[in-house]
Amino acid sequence: MEEPSRSFSRVKLMPETAGRVADAFAGLVREHEERWLSPLAVRSYESRGRAHVEEECRLRTPFQRDRDRIVHSKAFRRLRHKTQVFVDPEGDHFRTRLTHTLETTGIARGVGRALQLNEDLVEAIGLGHDLGHPPFGHAGEQALDELLRERGAEGFRHNEHSLRVVDQLERDGRGLNLTEEVRDGILKHTGPSEPETLEGKIVRIVDRVAYINHDIDDAIRAGLLSADELPQNEIALLGDTGSRRIDVLVHDLVESSASAGDIVQSEEIATAMLSLRSFMFERVYLQQEHEPVRATVRRIFEDLVDAKGYSLVDATDYLAGMTDRFALAY
Repeated sequence: MEEPSRSFSRVKLMPETAGRVADAFAGLVREHEERWLSPLAVRSYESRGRAHVEEECRLRTPFQRDRDRIVHSKAFRRLRHKTQVFVDPEGDHFRTRLTHTLETTGIARGVGRALQLNEDLVEAIGLGHDLGHPPFGHAGEQALDELLRERGAEGFRHNEHSLRVVDQLERDGRGLNLTEEVRDGILKHTGPSEPETLEGKIVRIVDRVAYINHDIDDAIRAGLLSADELPQNEIALLGDTGSRRIDVLVHDLVESSASAGDIVQSEEIATAMLSLRSFMFERVYLQQEHEPVRATVRRIFEDLVDAKGYSLVDATDYLAGMTDRFALAY
């Protein structure tokens, strides 16, 4: 009898080998995290859990599963066609809500690794933080917020809607059933409350680091700004290119946080970054012609509520889920 081929032997052994790897996976992750992670980091198998108990995956940590659920969601795919700053821009290199999300997540994960925190948790929060953002960027959120307040509702905040997306709207209303740590980071990446984990706090700060510097790049590309119009004191401190500014901001964040045992920036760098953010609001975000956006949002909302009889909540869900091009063609 001929000896079985190597490929046949390998196929026969695969289920047994896979079982051995899966059996050992959680234990090896726990051992690795105890050796590598800071005492302040969230451990992957010590999560506060999910709203609905489910069997764990044997080859992914809970936070890895959250990351995968977010990436495979419809809301995540729609970010590709949602504006970051410029509505329906001409040109291939302007950022979208999706590229902003990926840039934020990449920077945040690097900070998490440098501080020996849980990178998978950082990544899941980063990928999910803007899932609830409406079309048309800052202008779209402001227009929807104003319209809801006119009608007696509490208004619109994209971080709150991001949580609604993952909790209730995805999977035909079943939600993604994410861990509490990821849900907390998504909700609190902006707004008055600080995230409960250091991993969430990283995303909260890095979100600003990313969008301020990348929006400067896009504003210069669009001809709304020239480099010499940027505030000179802040640029002298942080750097004269986007990559240099991000590098300075990240190094400051890592070193300051390591010393403090918390996620913080030095006072000097934080002040400069916030000053640059204020400059962008004054010169870019609030200076664009937003009346067409307001008119489009109002027209769609009034059609959904007044003509079609949607509730305020259902109309908000539908409108906030639209991409820019879908809304413009509505």
